[in-house]
Amino acid sequence: MRDELQRFLLEYQFGLREVETKLVILRDEFQLTHDYNPIEHVSSRVKTADSLVDKIARKGIEPTFDAIRTGVTDIAGIRVTTSFTRDAYRLFDLLTGQDDISVRLVKDYISDPKPNGYKSLHAIVEVPVFLSTGRVEVPVEVQFRTIAMDFWASLEHKIYYKYDGAVPDGLLAELKDAADSAALLDARMERLHEQLHGPNHVVHAI
Repeated sequence: MRDELQRFLLEYQFGLREVETKLVILRDEFQLTHDYNPIEHVSSRVKTADSLVDKIARKGIEPTFDAIRTGVTDIAGIRVTTSFTRDAYRLFDLLTGQDDISVRLVKDYISDPKPNGYKSLHAIVEVPVFLSTGRVEVPVEVQFRTIAMDFWASLEHKIYYKYDGAVPDGLLAELKDAADSAALLDARMERLHEQLHGPNHVVHAI
């Protein structure tokens, strides 16, 4: 069973590489064509076998690969940190507009933030991976967020970890205020960028 699980996770590693390659191509082509790189940083990970086993137990998912593939959508994850909010939407459009990418789910927490102030654009996409045994559609979670959003989310995660989820109300209010300040900073920096370089093309609505 352990060997089968490792092979199952390997498919997600391959799917991750496919999406990473697409992002690298977009970054390099964008830099050459537009003399501008909208991607500040890309990080990725595949859940470990132990982490996956813990999650399916917590969620009560049947321990079969078909059930896991359907019930756990964040086995493979990529976080794309962008310079500006507009870039997050632009990269979403460019990635999901590719012929071999299927979009399973989109959650736009940038236009509709969570109550605590969390902002990010989440997408579950499926990408084909071609193995010796045939084609496999692999789901990958992709998160797009600005530097300010990423900094806030990292701090929030550390605070929740420190307090084991029971964060004092006063600190929660401070976090929400910080999220609002980060959003204002994003908007201000984007306006400055447009004053320097001119407005970019209007992004598509999701």
